[in-house]
Amino acid sequence: MKIFHTADWHLGKIVQGVSMTKDQQFVLEQFIEEIRKEKPDVIIIAGDLYDRSVPPIDAIQLLNKTLKEILVDEKTPILAIAGNHDSATRLNFGSEFMKASGLHIVGHLEQNIDPVIMHDEYGEVHFYLVPFAEPSIVRAVFDDQSITSHEAAMAKIIEQIKQTMDYTKRNIIIGHAFITKDGMPEPNTSDSERKLTIGGTECISSALFEPFCYTALGHLHQAHFVANEKIQYSGSPLKYSESEVSHNKGFLIVDLKEDGTVAIEKRLLTPIRDMRVVTGMLEDILQHKVNDDYVFVKLQDEHYVKGAAELVRTVYPNALHIERTVVYEQLEQHATTMNRVQMDDSELFELFYTEMTGKPLSDEIKEIYTEVLEQLIENEREKQEVL
Repeated sequence: MKIFHTADWHLGKIVQGVSMTKDQQFVLEQFIEEIRKEKPDVIIIAGDLYDRSVPPIDAIQLLNKTLKEILVDEKTPILAIAGNHDSATRLNFGSEFMKASGLHIVGHLEQNIDPVIMHDEYGEVHFYLVPFAEPSIVRAVFDDQSITSHEAAMAKIIEQIKQTMDYTKRNIIIGHAFITKDGMPEPNTSDSERKLTIGGTECISSALFEPFCYTALGHLHQAHFVANEKIQYSGSPLKYSESEVSHNKGFLIVDLKEDGTVAIEKRLLTPIRDMRVVTGMLEDILQHKVNDDYVFVKLQDEHYVKGAAELVRTVYPNALHIERTVVYEQLEQHATTMNRVQMDDSELFELFYTEMTGKPLSDEIKEIYTEVLEQLIENEREKQEVL
């Protein structure tokens, strides 16, 4: 069976104030052309179809157009799940009657996770679609108060799947999570992807996925495998931040063999314009040829240059961000400020508390803060679902 594995489209994404919809349409048209050429048996979209729970109209229209061309024009079934950026309710709407057209999309986690069964010349392939769900949601679905982490949540889900899984068939799981080799924290591959948890760890051990022939993942934006080649992130189809400029974007072609082994090929997609970093003195940068790439400009001039941004954009009209780096030794305070940019909410609160009180944050206060913030986030998501 030939499978196209993609994820993290983030339709409606805005990078430094610039809408990426036209760029997304450009690469999705290439993706559809690859479908026409390769004739895959099924398409997997492993979450984050949209960039936010209430997507803009042009993002909705682009998704509708893309799914129609894949399903109706190319008659290729799609298996998709909600990611942490998606509205589970919006994606779940109409999912039951859309199955008849070949669109199997799961927004909400349910206690009974029945497989979508596909066929090839060797028999059945069972696909288990596991949408992103907070530990609190998994805890409620399975009425299990011991579920307090993402790893415990995924362990419960897989335990449920295994109860009815047919081990004589080839089984594939589709998920949207942060999987690492041993479940230990690792750096995210992109700072454009928000954390899945407030406090604690969001990481899940790859060992949980051992029962499956292939694990198709979304969430991390750089394509890579975890522990072994049968656990794969497809990565996003486009670069979405400065941290992704070195990524090679595309999708995965998965060849599932009769014995359940897989052969993986990465197929690259070419964007309208590249995203990269340009570093140098302003005088030197102004000598470059005019280029319409998306660039993050690092000016090495020691002193402030009036009108630098306007001058840079005469050469790089699509410059996303322009900053002046300091060539002499940075002050400790400046370094601390830069580090704060990379901190999540709980880390910022802990630093703020320490600076204000002169004392370290106690476990009791940390637990209270985490509970309050989780409730605020849950309330905000409920409001967005109603909109």
